[in-house]
Amino acid sequence: MADIPTDAPSPTAGIPADATPFDDIRRLIATMPGPDEAAAAEVSARDSLLTKPAGSLGRLEFLAAWMAAWQGKAPPSLDRPLVCVFAGSHGVAERGVSAYPSAVNRQMLDNFAAGGAAINQICAAYGLGFKVFDLALDMPTGDITVEPAMTQKACVATMAFGMEAVAAGTDGLAVGEMGIGNTTVAAAIYAALYGGEPARWVGRGTGIDEAGHARKVAAVEAALACHQGHLDDPLAVMARLGGREIAAMAGAILAARLQRVPVVIDGYVSTAAASLLHAIDPRALDHCLAGHVSAEGDHAAVLERLGLRPLLDLGLRLGEGSGAALALGVVKAAVACHREMATFAQAGVSGPTA
Repeated sequence: MADIPTDAPSPTAGIPADATPFDDIRRLIATMPGPDEAAAAEVSARDSLLTKPAGSLGRLEFLAAWMAAWQGKAPPSLDRPLVCVFAGSHGVAERGVSAYPSAVNRQMLDNFAAGGAAINQICAAYGLGFKVFDLALDMPTGDITVEPAMTQKACVATMAFGMEAVAAGTDGLAVGEMGIGNTTVAAAIYAALYGGEPARWVGRGTGIDEAGHARKVAAVEAALACHQGHLDDPLAVMARLGGREIAAMAGAILAARLQRVPVVIDGYVSTAAASLLHAIDPRALDHCLAGHVSAEGDHAAVLERLGLRPLLDLGLRLGEGSGAALALGVVKAAVACHREMATFAQAGVSGPTA
């Protein structure tokens, strides 16, 4: 497991001293590369020669071309797939917004380390690498109902730490999270970005009862009221309403784009991190795939806003990267089909008639 230092350094050395921490992030977003259309076209050309009717592998064919476009090479690869789970703790959890105590945060990290969680089994089944980032788990962020979750500096430093997810090298990244109270934080982010009644964005999380749900709605309402007038900037929304796992996932997604690594996003909370990047620049998620549509909150509506079509719909609301990991397994199969299938000529199979 990787631990975050409370004063993690920024990766943006050389920026003028008078620049704000948020300016650093905007500068990086402005340098995002686009897709390699030539690589995607090369995949499509090979696809027409493979031993199958045209289009018969459906979205698997799209996934192969999408991987090539964002890796910038054909054929694409998925030899080093990695699932990263970012774990954070939240001051708002003390408001009774979850069915579980905050002590579960540390206990679940121990469970990950012992290989006892659902995500461990999914990664093992699909041959995926797995890494957990401990984001100062024993130091909860500020209670968003009465104070900012993080300062600007701490928010950007945590994004920088999340950027380390791709530092060791990977050709496909899935991002997930764990943290008691983080569906409350995600709901507050969606309400700040998209408006509407806060209750629309508040789901059942870990399985809270009616009283717990009411407390959760009240917490989101209080957070929006507390930070009113400071939520016009998506990065300010991240710092004031988010959590360390939100900031770290946003950093990981951005770093992956800069290094041409395709990303699979997990569920409700992970998508909140992605939505903040999208609010800054709608192109920021072009290298991302929605792994699944969650049963939590109004996730389907968020994905529609982001223009992301989920790969899977399994009724999941676990978090911990479970849906993204399952989807990454599908992407791995798509890449394998494209790379390893024989062409009509190689197999001695008659192609389609003119």
